[in-house]
Amino acid sequence: MKFAELARSAALVTALALIPATTAGLAQVEGRAGPEFSKVIAVYQRIKASYVDEVDDQTLIDGMIDGMLTALDPHSAYLDGSDLQRLETMIDGNYSGLGLSVIMEDGAVKIISPFRGSPADKAGIKAGDFITHLDGKLIYGGELDDAVAQMRGPAGTAIRLTVFRPGREQPFDVTVTRGVIELEPVTHELMDGNIGHIMVNEFSRDVGADVLASWEALQQEASGRLNGLVLDMRSNPGGSLDEAVALSDLFLDDGRIVSQRGRVRGENIVYNAETVFRGDIAEGVPIVVLIDAGSASASEIVAGALQDHRRAVVMGDRSFGKGSVQSLLPLGSDAALKLTTARYYTPSGHSVQEGGIKPDIAVPQLSDPDLAERSRFIMRESDLRGHLVNELGLEDSALETDKRDDPRFKLTAEELKEQGIEDFQLHYAVDTLRRATPNAMATAARQPAAKRN
Repeated sequence: MKFAELARSAALVTALALIPATTAGLAQVEGRAGPEFSKVIAVYQRIKASYVDEVDDQTLIDGMIDGMLTALDPHSAYLDGSDLQRLETMIDGNYSGLGLSVIMEDGAVKIISPFRGSPADKAGIKAGDFITHLDGKLIYGGELDDAVAQMRGPAGTAIRLTVFRPGREQPFDVTVTRGVIELEPVTHELMDGNIGHIMVNEFSRDVGADVLASWEALQQEASGRLNGLVLDMRSNPGGSLDEAVALSDLFLDDGRIVSQRGRVRGENIVYNAETVFRGDIAEGVPIVVLIDAGSASASEIVAGALQDHRRAVVMGDRSFGKGSVQSLLPLGSDAALKLTTARYYTPSGHSVQEGGIKPDIAVPQLSDPDLAERSRFIMRESDLRGHLVNELGLEDSALETDKRDDPRFKLTAEELKEQGIEDFQLHYAVDTLRRATPNAMATAARQPAAKRN
């Protein structure tokens, strides 16, 4: 894929919603910044003249660019070479590796989420884990590209990961056999009771059309009318804003889906229903949206739109809380600037930045044996260094209410396993749809918005 096509595709499988650049041109350097730029030149000259080792110009220039972007927020970045190649791979397809979405956090490789069904997922790697060693070699403090390159390799070969999992006292080793990672953004299955389960794993190209195809396939597989739908976006780190709008439009027939507001007029955009798909494809069918702390950006756009329009009941855990939009600004033919240009808002005007999407019904993942300890260390957008601040200035206490004990959920992971329940959140959602009438689900979705900040 050529870079121009990559920019037009506007999809990135990480915790962000990416859109094509809309600004007409680059801002001019303000005159008063001249003296500050002279300091930069002075530092450059001192390094070239006096540093202990000879340093090439490209290293210094790349360092200056990275430093400027690091000072802004965790999501703005300069992309070239391997970074753009990784973006192309995520959009187009297939590679041999472990199937992980990762970021660098304070020198450590952190798992945003494993792709469903990937070798890493099957080996038990979880969102929030840190990888400290690869085949016994320390990677802390290294480059993210180097770590990613080491984790990729021919299918069938194995690599040993040393994992630190918040909540456990000691790191542990996991050997994972690499496989061919076929990025499958949408999968589906028919559950007992004619309940459809559509899993949206990431927002790459044509996700809206893929969900429509899954819905039509479920209708064919069902013995009669579908009685409910679980739209599962857990551990979905995001992707294309356009595809988030398309997916939301499948289930909405009126009103606003999402809006974005930036400093530049061209970044102020409103996205409405009935612009991609006509009508509600599942009219009259109750919907549960499943989210968790790994649901970010584009996932939050969909969950927020369906929640605000009372079209779905949102269950699970509070989402990641990334409410900013990154634009891909080409810099020549082989480089680009991924720059935060706007914040996005749900139909009710709620910004998910920091606070995330709060579920209508909080359902912990009791199937996770490490839940009690790991939940103390779950990281969200508000924990990232340099994150954008929510304009409402939410207090920390307002963001921690989802951690309070709920007397309805007392079973342990071992007890659930004995009952044959491997995914408690999905089990709870499906069971709710089986037992509830459409009117009851509609009532649950109509809870006052003030209770769902």
